[in-house]
Amino acid sequence: MENSIIIEGIQCSVHCGVTSMERRQPQPIVVDLTIHCANARAAVSDDLIDTVDYGKIVGRVADIAATSRFCILEALAERISQTLFQEFPITHLEMWVRKTAPPLDHINGSVGVRRSQSRSQTSHQQPATNQQSELSPFFLEHSANLGPGKILDLATGSGRHARYLAARGLSVVGIDRDEAALAQAQELAAHNPSIAAHQFVTQRIDLEANPANPPDLGKEVYDGILVFFYLFRPLFPPIIEALKPGGRLLYETFLIDNQIVHQHPRNKDFCLEHNELLKLTNGLRILHYQEGEHKSPQGKEPVFTAQLVAQKE
Repeated sequence: MENSIIIEGIQCSVHCGVTSMERRQPQPIVVDLTIHCANARAAVSDDLIDTVDYGKIVGRVADIAATSRFCILEALAERISQTLFQEFPITHLEMWVRKTAPPLDHINGSVGVRRSQSRSQTSHQQPATNQQSELSPFFLEHSANLGPGKILDLATGSGRHARYLAARGLSVVGIDRDEAALAQAQELAAHNPSIAAHQFVTQRIDLEANPANPPDLGKEVYDGILVFFYLFRPLFPPIIEALKPGGRLLYETFLIDNQIVHQHPRNKDFCLEHNELLKLTNGLRILHYQEGEHKSPQGKEPVFTAQLVAQKE
């Protein structure tokens, strides 16, 4: 027998919005959770060890909201559910995440998403070692030409590509603004016996904090730079500056065609126009460039992307 744990009214502020302007200012949200776990013994033992600590759960939800940025609430709900399933012995989770002051006319209440998910449906149940099914097919095709040397993975997330290269013996730095994703990346790397601690390090940097003054990535520091499914146009000069002479840039992200055909990403500012990537990397030697419909990881439907391999002279 399981007793449901209900947590209502977790109040947080989160940077969440389709436009960059909307994401600049934190917005109030409320999260309600119904948690199922094997806690029947706690009714007899009266011991916290036989259930989950809802105080810690509240803290994790608040941490995710405070340290992350999202375009849509669905992504926030996904991050919360994945984190809770990973860190707590939860068997089933029901969630309601909502903005209590949405920037919309004619709304005198809240807008949000509800989800119901079992542990068996979570992606973190995959083995901790990096599996090739997670990786971009374009990355797998061209990553053999990277290294030896030091690699930078921008917007690394859980570090799928970074960990793959670290397991090959390269020295990799993964940068992201999402603290929870970086923690997951480090945990997965720690469970991979092929990755030494010094081969994969992470840094929490908000790459978009100041569009007029993007972060300095260093001068001629990296033998290779990876950017996958992330686009922040002011970052291209620092990327080029950070490449060593002879260093390579591997870049793949959505074309505007993907937004037109698949309605993803919803904000067209996150999509490249045709030939735009060539203009953004002007000054680099183009070794490979292709636009069109390409395979996506994990057997998902094809996506329209621009793929580039470029080298600093």
